[in-house]
Amino acid sequence: MLSRRRLLSWFAASPAALAYQRSVSAPRGLRIQSVEVLVTNPDQEPMGNFVLVKIQTNEPGLYGWGDATCTGSELGVARFLEEHLAPALVGRNPLEIEHIWHTLFHLPYYRSGSVHMSALSGIDMALWDIKGKVAGLPVYELLGGKVRQELLTYRSVGGRDFSEVEDGVRRLMAEGYRVVKVQVLPPGLEAGYAVPSSERVQRETREAYQRGVPPRQVWETDPYVRTIPKLFEHLRKTVGEEIGLIHDVHERITPSEALVLAKALEPYRLFYFEDPLRPEHLDTFRLIRRQCSTPIAMGEAFTAPWEGHELITEHLIDYVRHDLAHVGGITMGKKIATLCEPYGILTAWHGPGNISPIAHMANCHVSLSVINFGIQEYAVGWGEAVREVFTAFPHYKDGVVTIGDAPGLGIDVNEAAARKRPYLRRFRPAVQRRDGTPWPY
Repeated sequence: MLSRRRLLSWFAASPAALAYQRSVSAPRGLRIQSVEVLVTNPDQEPMGNFVLVKIQTNEPGLYGWGDATCTGSELGVARFLEEHLAPALVGRNPLEIEHIWHTLFHLPYYRSGSVHMSALSGIDMALWDIKGKVAGLPVYELLGGKVRQELLTYRSVGGRDFSEVEDGVRRLMAEGYRVVKVQVLPPGLEAGYAVPSSERVQRETREAYQRGVPPRQVWETDPYVRTIPKLFEHLRKTVGEEIGLIHDVHERITPSEALVLAKALEPYRLFYFEDPLRPEHLDTFRLIRRQCSTPIAMGEAFTAPWEGHELITEHLIDYVRHDLAHVGGITMGKKIATLCEPYGILTAWHGPGNISPIAHMANCHVSLSVINFGIQEYAVGWGEAVREVFTAFPHYKDGVVTIGDAPGLGIDVNEAAARKRPYLRRFRPAVQRRDGTPWPY
C-alpha cells in the first residue's frame, strides 16, 4: 500500500489537483476588460469573411477567442457586437457564462435572428475559451469529458455529371473517408448548390462582384428531383454499398417534392438526407416521416435557440445540424444535444468552410463530450493564408478528426496576419426560377 505521504504527494501532482490549484489561484476579481471584433478574409475568397471576437480580461495574458461569422451579414454582426453587446460585457465576470448568455439573449428585447445569435455565439465561445484557460483544461473536459477519442467526419463532392461525382467519391474513399456528401448539376441548368457552374455563370459572377452586387443564378426544381435518384443508383452500382452517402437539398424544393425525393432515395440507404425543407415548412416534416424511412438531418439555418423544437420532440428527424456559430455557441450546442438524447437523435453540427477554424474547434469540443454524437462535418483544405492566421485546426486522418488537449479551445489568432487581409465585400447569389421568382439559396 502507498504511504500517506506518498499518496498525498501523488494527488498533489495529479492533473485534477493542478487544475484545482490553478482555478483557486485565479484572480477573484477577474473581469472582462474589453471586447474586440476583427473581420478578416485570409484567403480573399467570396465566402471567406470571418468575424472573430476577442474577450480580454484584466488578468494579463488571459483572453478568449470566439467565432461570430455569419456569411452575408458579417459587418452587421460586427457592428452589433461593438455597439450593442460589448458595452454590457465590460466589467462582468467572464466565468459566469450561463448568466451572461441569458443577459445578452434578452438584452435587445427584439431578440434572436442571425445577426444577434451569431454575435452571441462568438461571445459564448470566447467565454468558454477563457474558462478552460483558467481551469487549465480543454473545454471538452468542462463539458463532462471525452465520450470518444475521435470523430467520424465527411467531405463533399460536386460534379457536372455522374462520372465527375463518382471520381470525387473514389478520391475521398482513397483518403480514408467512410462518408461522403454528393451533389450533381441537374441537366439544363448552369448552376446549383455545391456544384461547378458553367463558364458563363462564373464570368457573370465575377462581373457582379466587380460591380458590388449579388450575382444571379437560375434554378428549377423538376430536373433536380428527377436527377438525384439516378445519381444514387449510379453510385451504388459503381462505388458499392459500404460507403456512407449524404445528399443536401439545401431547402431548394417544395414540401411535396421533398416527399417524392425522400421516398425515391429509400432504396439507396443514405447516411442521411439533409435539409429537405425550409425552416418555414417544419410542419411538413410529418409528411415525410409518416411515409418514408430515409434518415433526415436538419438545422443549419436555425438561429433561434428553440427553433425546430418539435422536430426533436416528435422525432421527425434523425440528426440535428445546428451551426454553433449561429445558434448560441457551445452553451446552446450542449443543451440541444442533451434535449436530443432521450429521443435517440444524433448530432451532426454544421462545419462548412465559411466558418472559421475557431468554430470548428468548438464543434469538436462539443462533439467529443456528448453521448449522442453522429458525425462531424469538417472543411479540411485550409489555404496557407488561413494557416498563417490561426494556430490550430482539427486533425484529419483515416475518416476521423481529432483535436489536442490544450486549455480552452486550443486555438489562437495571429492578429497582425489577420489584419493584413481585411473584409472582402462579396454577396451570396440571388437564386431565381426561370420566370424571375425569388428562391432560397
